[in-house]
Amino acid sequence: METLNLTVVSEFILLGITDRPELQAPLFGLFLIIYVISLLGNLGMIILTKVDSRLKTPMYYFLRHLALTDLGYSTAVGPKMLVNFVVEQNTISYYLCATQLAFFLVFIVCELFILSAMSYDRYVAICNPLLYTVIMSQRVCLVLVAIPYLYSTFVSLLVTVKIFTSPFCGCNVVSYFYCDSLPLLSLLCSETHEIELIILIFAALDLISSLVIVLVSYLLILLAILRMKSSEGRRKAFSTCGSHLTMVTVFYGTLIFMYVQPKSSHSFDIDKVASLFYTLVIPMLNPLIYSLRNKDVKYALQKTLSNLCNIFSSKLSTI
Repeated sequence: METLNLTVVSEFILLGITDRPELQAPLFGLFLIIYVISLLGNLGMIILTKVDSRLKTPMYYFLRHLALTDLGYSTAVGPKMLVNFVVEQNTISYYLCATQLAFFLVFIVCELFILSAMSYDRYVAICNPLLYTVIMSQRVCLVLVAIPYLYSTFVSLLVTVKIFTSPFCGCNVVSYFYCDSLPLLSLLCSETHEIELIILIFAALDLISSLVIVLVSYLLILLAILRMKSSEGRRKAFSTCGSHLTMVTVFYGTLIFMYVQPKSSHSFDIDKVASLFYTLVIPMLNPLIYSLRNKDVKYALQKTLSNLCNIFSSKLSTI
C-alpha cells in the first residue's frame, strides 16, 4: 500500500487565484496588462542602461541587474498564471513545477542582495563622493553582483532538489497559483522538518542580512545629509537615493508584512494578495519609479525614442 502512495506524480494541479468563474476574464485582463508593462519596462531598462553612455555608472549597472531579477521572477510565475486563467484545469508538469520553483527562488533571493548592493553604492556616492570611482570600481561592482547570483543559485538548487527528491503522496493539488516551496511541502509523504528548517534558516538569513545592510547604509546616508550645510546639497542627496529608497520600502515592506505577521492573523487569501504584489506588481513598479523620478533615465529614453523615430522615418522615405 505504501508503494502505491509513492507512485506517480507526473503533474500538479494549481488551485490558482480564485475559483469564481466570473472573475477569471477580468483578472486575466488585469494581470496581462501588469505583466506586459513589467516586461516592457524591465526590458527597456536593461537595454537603456546597456546602450546609453550616460547610464554607464555603477548605479545603473546595479539597476540593470535589478531589472533582470524583476524580469526573471515575474516571468517564472506570470505566463503560466495567465495560461491557467484560460484553461479548464490548471495543471503543471512535475518537471516544469520544479523548474518554476528553482528560477523563482534564484531571482527573488538575488533581488534582496542586489537591493543591498545598491544601498551600499548610494552610501559611497553620498558619504565618499571623492573616492566613489575608486571604491566602486568595475571589479567591485562585478563581485557585488556575481556573489548574489552564485549564492541564490546555491539556495535555489538546495531547496528544489530537497523537495523534488522527496516522495510525493497521492494528492497533487497545490493550494497556490504557482509552485512555491511551502505549499509543495504539504504534499510530501516523508518527514519535512529538515526541509522546513533549511527554508527557515535561509529565509531569515537572507532577509535579515540584506535588510541590515540597507538600514545601516541609509542610517549613515541620513547622518551625512544632516551634516550638510547647503540645502541644495541635501536636496541633491535625497534625490540621488529617493528612487532606490522607494523600491526598498515597497519590496521589504511586502515581504515583512507577509512573513512576520503572527500566525493567528495569517490568512491564505491575504498571502495570495501579498504574493501577487511582490511577484507581479513590484516588477512593474520598479522601472516606472526609476524612469519617473530619474532625469538621466528620462533623457536616455527620450533620446532613444527620438533616434528610433528618425530611423523609422528614414526607412519610410526610402520606400
